[in-house]
Amino acid sequence: MYGHELGVDIEKKEIPIFAIPLAKYAVSFSKLKGDFIGKEALQKQFEELKLIENKKQCKKEYLSKRIRHLSISSMGVGRQGDEVYIGEKLVGHITSGTMVSYWKFDKEGVNSKIIEEKNKRTIGLAYIDSEIEENQKIIVKSKGRTLEGIIVERHLGSEAPPYARPIFPKTEEVLKEEKSIEDLMKELATKAVQNHKWRQKQTINLIPSEQTPSQIVRLLTIMDPSGRYAEHKLVEALGNNETPYYQGTGFILQVEEMLNKEMAKYLGCSNIESRVISGQQANKTVFSALVDYKNRLDKKEDIKRLRKVMNNHLGKGGHLSAQPLGALKHFVMTDPVTEKPAIINFPVRKDNPYKIDLEETAKLIEAHNPELIILGKSMVLHPEPISEIRKMIDTMKDKPVLMYDMAHVLGLIGPYFQEPFKEGADIVTGSTHKTFFGPQRGVIASNWQEGTKQYEIWEAVQKEAFPGSTSNHHLGTLLGLLMAAYEMNVYGREYQKQVITNAKAFAKALKDQGFKVEGDPNLGYTETHQIILNVGYAKGPEIAEKLENNNIIVNYQSTPYDEGFSSSSALRIGVQEMTRFGMKEKDFEQLANYMKEIIIDNKGINEEITNFRKNFTEMQYCMPKDEAKPLIKKLVKNTIY
Repeated sequence: MYGHELGVDIEKKEIPIFAIPLAKYAVSFSKLKGDFIGKEALQKQFEELKLIENKKQCKKEYLSKRIRHLSISSMGVGRQGDEVYIGEKLVGHITSGTMVSYWKFDKEGVNSKIIEEKNKRTIGLAYIDSEIEENQKIIVKSKGRTLEGIIVERHLGSEAPPYARPIFPKTEEVLKEEKSIEDLMKELATKAVQNHKWRQKQTINLIPSEQTPSQIVRLLTIMDPSGRYAEHKLVEALGNNETPYYQGTGFILQVEEMLNKEMAKYLGCSNIESRVISGQQANKTVFSALVDYKNRLDKKEDIKRLRKVMNNHLGKGGHLSAQPLGALKHFVMTDPVTEKPAIINFPVRKDNPYKIDLEETAKLIEAHNPELIILGKSMVLHPEPISEIRKMIDTMKDKPVLMYDMAHVLGLIGPYFQEPFKEGADIVTGSTHKTFFGPQRGVIASNWQEGTKQYEIWEAVQKEAFPGSTSNHHLGTLLGLLMAAYEMNVYGREYQKQVITNAKAFAKALKDQGFKVEGDPNLGYTETHQIILNVGYAKGPEIAEKLENNNIIVNYQSTPYDEGFSSSSALRIGVQEMTRFGMKEKDFEQLANYMKEIIIDNKGINEEITNFRKNFTEMQYCMPKDEAKPLIKKLVKNTIY
């Protein structure tokens, strides 16, 4: 409908370019463009727009009015020149208006599908006072009629492919009868117990980013430290000693020291930072530390961000926390040519999009000379090529930092998967609750030695962990993580071997049942805990819901061929949690048969799944039951008042 919005308004005054919402995407002030006619005027408009959008006071000298989207609920259409009012006040005029058809959808959210039925709605654009915000009700006077409407952000959304969907105004919620606080408390406790029983006793959990900790780990997380603080930092003037800021922290500082030793033993490295409380925060801490290190010599100038970063593309399995959409957002430069974050994505192989194309990667590294290379995925079927990339960068004068985000595969480190520091990684981050045995936390590790240039980066990581990004580092879960690290160092190898064996057996069984399994069949479709099951274009959400209704929990996943999450063709499946509950190859073969009955035969077998799960409720790969029982009894006695 654009056209009437460009040029002059009803009073024959010029409409500023930044009055139009799309202008902030269309106008560039890149230094590469130099000076151009109108730049000064556009910059003044842009600066005022930022003040208006941030709800700050300004004279509105350059943007007294803006083009806004509106939706009309009355019968009728606003046309160019029609007056727009708020109450009795004239606030502007319609620039364009029409009635449009739209297709209807059935169901809700990601499961919604377009149907044959259609309807019509009245939409428009108006040039109105710039301070007017979304959801403001307005009145349009058109040909003697009064039409009711509302200001909206937009009329159409394209971020949920394969459809562009109509965006409707928000409707007011009907207030429900309020319950007493006592009733709400009872309801919460009852529903929490029901949910716990359902997830732990009745369902098969196959989400690859989840894990149930052992009873001892869970009980330790609610001990006294869960309500305490233990901030500490290394103080040079006090003899390079870790100095606590709180009293009563001797025990937890001892726990943290032991945890760092156990994690270093497990990871095969010398340095551990365990205060970060998630994998996302671990990555953000590293990115911030790298920027801080880069600016260490001159902090009076504008902060220099990372010049160029190489990572896995989000749509090809890359982890969100290593994207400019996630934790990397504020730490990477804007490319002056593309005016987008200075990111280069690993190219993937044509014969297997789940593996990096090393030949093309070498060319990109030589052409772009990135400062940071981030390996690691959330959709991961194979080890990452650490040693191959190490060889590529070792010949470079200014070597990039080689980082491995192991959030999903931290619990698989070892001879059955890969050993990142032996293969050449500089720094490793991870989540401690996916394939690892711990509660939900994060960890950062390196093998840099004191006295080296790189160790200064590690010191920046420690400073960023505290006080840069964390105050209270969740001491209860820290306590639980130490027990989990003990468990992993004692029982981990047996668990890892069984996880990968189970994943390959499950993938083969699913293939034998007629499913399309992604990955390389010559490698058993997977070399990790994950399996990617292709169930048909955009059918992932629907099939995931069908499985949940039958007590099998997975998550839908877009493949490298899909446009986005809402057109997901796949299910992302992980065997790690059910392996820990004792499932072996034959059990996963039976599960594949059940999934065939649900997905292909369209049977409802939720009770059968519940009965099947009853065989797998006792935790494995942890302290034997007889040894654990007195410890569990002691913990329960002293944590429950």
